[in-house]
Amino acid sequence: MKISHASRLILFNKPYGVLSQFTAEGRWRGLKDFIDIPAVYVAGRLDADSEGLLLLTNDGKLQARISDPRFKLEKTYWVQVEGVPGEAALQALRDGVQLNDGPTRPARARLMAPPPALWEREPPVRFRQSIPTTWIELAIKEGRNRQVRRMTAAVGFPTLRLIRAAIGLYTLDGLAPGSSLEHGGTQPSPLDHQTA
Repeated sequence: MKISHASRLILFNKPYGVLSQFTAEGRWRGLKDFIDIPAVYVAGRLDADSEGLLLLTNDGKLQARISDPRFKLEKTYWVQVEGVPGEAALQALRDGVQLNDGPTRPARARLMAPPPALWEREPPVRFRQSIPTTWIELAIKEGRNRQVRRMTAAVGFPTLRLIRAAIGLYTLDGLAPGSSLEHGGTQPSPLDHQTA
């Protein structure tokens, strides 16, 4: 599925504390504080306490293709967890873990170095001095409520910080927190090369 010339696709690096909607709610800010583009809508959500890549579009069909788990568009997360997961925990994530709403699909999971040029989170993550932290790269093809956090908790490693690094072929590269970039037509669509 190609993005037509009439379609607009916006890449946004959502900061911590911002909702995946234009209207603010309670203590959380809304997208209107960052994006002043008429008639675009969020394609998929990202919790207020999570950070990273959010896509917005004015194309309803494209919005559905990005958001709907039936299309199995891979989403990649950088997850800072409490503790140091071993191979057994990583393999459990790869195989799929049992959550209260059923088992997850198989995922890609690996340990990673702290992401390069990572911005400071505001407010900072709370650490316990006696417990080390580790970064995991986790890629999933579904999008249940707070799924990544529930997956790492299920294997014994609570999430401290969660950053969505990629949706399909689109990444955070070059996007500072709170900044956006409009798809210029030179990059492939995130739907052109889906993994099976």
